[in-house]
Amino acid sequence: MHETLQNFLINLTMAISPSPSSLLLITLLFLLTPIYTHSNTSDALLSELINLRSQSPTGVIHLNDSLLQRILSIPSPKPFSSLIFFDAKQLHSKSDINLPAFKREFSLLSSSFLVNHPKNSNNTHIFFFVIEFQESQSSFALFELKSLPHIRLLPFFLTDLKRDSVPMDASGYSRGAESMKEFVEANVEVNVGPIHRPPAISKKMMAAIGGVFLIWSPFLVKKIVSGDTLLHDKYMWMTGSIFVYFFSVSGTMHSIIRKVPMYLEDRNDAGKMIFFYQASGMQLGTEGFAVGFLYIVVGLLLAFMTHVLVCVKDRGAQRLLMALGLIVSFWAVKKVIYLDNWKTGYGIHAYWPSSWM
Repeated sequence: MHETLQNFLINLTMAISPSPSSLLLITLLFLLTPIYTHSNTSDALLSELINLRSQSPTGVIHLNDSLLQRILSIPSPKPFSSLIFFDAKQLHSKSDINLPAFKREFSLLSSSFLVNHPKNSNNTHIFFFVIEFQESQSSFALFELKSLPHIRLLPFFLTDLKRDSVPMDASGYSRGAESMKEFVEANVEVNVGPIHRPPAISKKMMAAIGGVFLIWSPFLVKKIVSGDTLLHDKYMWMTGSIFVYFFSVSGTMHSIIRKVPMYLEDRNDAGKMIFFYQASGMQLGTEGFAVGFLYIVVGLLLAFMTHVLVCVKDRGAQRLLMALGLIVSFWAVKKVIYLDNWKTGYGIHAYWPSSWM
């Protein structure tokens, strides 16, 4: 289109007389031609992206080398910003990277944006893309990526790829779609809106659970009235309290919510497993279980000494068992402090108050 318009202007120049007014008109037409071409190219690409987004159930567009080059070739300011998730299918099996989970959170961010902006002009201010390593290795080299997961924002004012593109900080991935939303809103003038997570239990499952409860409710009422249920068993409550205490002190709920791996594979030795990670920013599941077990030992010994040992009539046996309990408790607490010092680098030192001296 650009070349056709220029050929027309050249032919027009040759056909008309070179008067000052005609030369001025032709000069203005030549100056306006790139503006027209740029606008036409941007509108065509924007329409294509809207069409590609409509074909995706989550609104995420599959990006490749050619489409990325077309986006980068549009002069700034661009009519939209781009958020790119870099994916590699061969790394999906790596539990320490957990790429599939991050990709789902990215798709959730995209779908929530479309739900919050269904059919208005705001939903073309940003587009969400996923690019795959095997299909677009040159694009990965263009961004000089060295590790995954990686999310990169191409703002509308981008002129230099290395200077203006904004990588998402690795510390923000732990909060999933919420941290991705904050990253977008902090760097470009786009209001993503609230994240719409699907319910943990579907409506069909809720209906099935409700039906089973209604069927069994007469039998449950009869059991409760007669006192013949597990809820009336004190040993059941004791066991349950121990489990609740263990899950609390071991950080199990945090591990489940954040999908923390139990262990990592040593990158230097494929056959070696890492159960304790020496860094304060990350905790493995086995670390929490180890600390939780040590806390359980101390708690059970304390319960034993305050509820069982006081009933022992032999003073010698009572003192011996109490001394053993205190020694084991001291050992367990010392191990917890040692693990904390090793992992975080912060030391805990005992001291005698000056008033005791």
